[in-house]
Amino acid sequence: MKVMLITGASRGIGAATAQLAAENGFAVAVNFHRSREAAERLVVGITDRGGKAVAIRADASREEEIRHLFEETTRQLDRLDCLVNNAGILERQMRLDEMEVDRLHRVFTTNITGPFLCAREAVRRMSTKYGGYGGTIVNVSSLAAKTGAPNEYVDYAASKGALDSLTMGLAREVAAEGIRVNGVRPAFIHTDIHAQGGEPGRIERLKDSIPLKRGGTAREVAEAILWLASDKSSYSTGTFIDVTGGR
Repeated sequence: MKVMLITGASRGIGAATAQLAAENGFAVAVNFHRSREAAERLVVGITDRGGKAVAIRADASREEEIRHLFEETTRQLDRLDCLVNNAGILERQMRLDEMEVDRLHRVFTTNITGPFLCAREAVRRMSTKYGGYGGTIVNVSSLAAKTGAPNEYVDYAASKGALDSLTMGLAREVAAEGIRVNGVRPAFIHTDIHAQGGEPGRIERLKDSIPLKRGGTAREVAEAILWLASDKSSYSTGTFIDVTGGR
């Protein structure tokens, strides 16, 4: 049974990906930071349907906790075949000239440094260079990486741009070592990230500018992630799927 580790998996896109991965035969390591109850509820839901999952607490922005997360994943599930770099934060909408340096440190540490370290740990376990069997990494980026998110959160957009650069560069570094690295860029998805940004009704405000005239679901994003994580995308690396309703 292949094993998928998903960071920030207790809710939203991460939780939807965990559920779909289990439905597709993966054993799932559900990483959470603060939402233990939600993560354990997700694990119970998966196991009750005959799947295999474990919940592992770790702050996916701290190196020592990231090491613990990967060690526990391989200890409890024996191996690692896929990493989904999903954990990320968004802070309240504002212009750059209003932002404080502490905010920038929080966003960049969680959204850039954390995924880099997670990818490093995944490569050390999956690469044929280190005796692994290969695998896949899927980075959850955002349409903001392409638009810059002006007047809302250019810091978040910049962090996702860095994640896109990681996706392209790492894909080429490890392609000959059995690892494929791809990204998904969601936008206008019905999750609580919009409330974190200070505008819970953001999708409703913007839906007329979306060609499909609606927001997307976490499950729709998860379908793209699972395709890139699976052998169905075996000739794709260093590429992206935009799940944005046509924007």
